[in-house]
Amino acid sequence: MVFSDTTTNTGIVQQIRSFARVDSNQWSTEKITNSVNNYLDFLAGYLIGIDKKFQWDDTNHTKLPIGTTNLVANQSDYSFLTDEQNNSIITLTRIDMLDSNGTYHQLELIDQSEIKGALQEYKPTSGLPLKYDKIADNIIRLYPTPNTSVTAGLKFYFQRTPSYFVSTDTTKSPGVSPLLHRGFVIAGAYDCALALGLQNLQPLSIEMEKETAKAIRYFTDRNRDVHGGMKPNVENTR
Repeated sequence: MVFSDTTTNTGIVQQIRSFARVDSNQWSTEKITNSVNNYLDFLAGYLIGIDKKFQWDDTNHTKLPIGTTNLVANQSDYSFLTDEQNNSIITLTRIDMLDSNGTYHQLELIDQSEIKGALQEYKPTSGLPLKYDKIADNIIRLYPTPNTSVTAGLKFYFQRTPSYFVSTDTTKSPGVSPLLHRGFVIAGAYDCALALGLQNLQPLSIEMEKETAKAIRYFTDRNRDVHGGMKPNVENTR
């Protein structure tokens, strides 16, 4: 579903106004854009948090969620705030390091709770980093501290904010499954009814609950190619 289509009136903008029963004077495209982006944040946040085996990314992004940064001698802490297109990085999913042979290998993720004793005494001698601790969603600390600088020495994998809409968009569609596009219409119409005190707020609230439930079901069941382990039911004959 495209953002705006004034020819067929089937775009998100046009459908929102139709559901809310308002015109462009009552509810501007700028306000619709805010509602659509807020709902996009809701979906992205839920999808990023619900499944650690599925690294969701907005399909409108034109670069993969992978980046590199220089490894700096005697620097243990590294922050990854934005990607190369200035999208905010929400969480890191993996860190690889370039070794002396020019090959990346995966660093082991550890947590402060696994370290016994004072943190500053854990691997105090600089050397080849083997582990990293996520101090925050997008900040890491290497153990041990690197003793050499390497260009593009760290490769990081991440999940980021979605590709947001602007009020002048037309053919752009939400970067999620088309099965969830109706939710943007209902969310926008609901925001409009709530802000303007419209009489159709209650029906839109019910529709909003349905769309939220549909999104949760979709996110929960989408990995049909990942099968859970099965244990045979063995009867004890003794």
